[in-house]
Amino acid sequence: MENILEVKNLCKRYEGFELKNINIELPKGMIMGLIGENGAGKTTTIKSILNTINIDDGEVKIFGLEMQKNEKQIKEQIGVVLDESFLSEYLNAVDVNKIMKNIYKNWDEKQYFKYIDEFKLPKNKILKDFSSGMKMKLKITTALSHNPKLLILDEPTSGLDPIARNDILDIFQEFIKNGEKSILVSSHITSDLEHIADYITFINNGEIILAKTREELLEDFGIVKCTKEEFEKIDKKDYIKYKKNKYEYSILVENKFEFKKKYDIEIIDKPTIEDIMLIYIKGER
Repeated sequence: MENILEVKNLCKRYEGFELKNINIELPKGMIMGLIGENGAGKTTTIKSILNTINIDDGEVKIFGLEMQKNEKQIKEQIGVVLDESFLSEYLNAVDVNKIMKNIYKNWDEKQYFKYIDEFKLPKNKILKDFSSGMKMKLKITTALSHNPKLLILDEPTSGLDPIARNDILDIFQEFIKNGEKSILVSSHITSDLEHIADYITFINNGEIILAKTREELLEDFGIVKCTKEEFEKIDKKDYIKYKKNKYEYSILVENKFEFKKKYDIEIIDKPTIEDIMLIYIKGER
């Protein structure tokens, strides 16, 4: 499967924080979700990929081209949504269209206003008077309206109500449908990623600690609830981490089917991505 994005041994050092040897492969036609706590390194990873901050080591290739050598050519073909807006608060949606069609060769004015109407965004109201949800919808509209091949999105559904979030997720799935386009999306709303992501990459303290397909995480992983006596009989190599609760232990296992064969434990809960993330971060080894 051909990769649309390849990140190899990416490192970025700040005082008190380091992004360490980040490796990512995102194939065509796929959505990858980046998860992790605030401050874990998700946004730094995205900015490093986009070359908006200088990396210390490593390599980023998009469409098979090195980002640092081919930035202008690559950015013509990617749509980006970041937390901070690059647009003046005193522009309106019509002004944004005028600016963007002078920046992108492939800017699609018809498509842009189609999304504006679909999202019920006002055309003549200045951005300063937009709600946070309206601003996010405008950013997504702008990212989609120059026919990009790759979307790189940092918290794109933040601030949106559940119905608007669902509409956006449908648009993302439609975007990749032809098998030629991909999305890299960072989100703390892990339930959104459970609906749309093909791959999940989990960053913690500047390192990737887990990279799996969504199916592997949701179908193979399991959470075992057991007593202290049952826990003490379980070999450490058969679980990832555990959390000690008031009355029981919660144990995260990577292969619930193998675990069930080995131990006399009938019920193994199916975890959410959030469950897995919480035990990885808060659990003990």
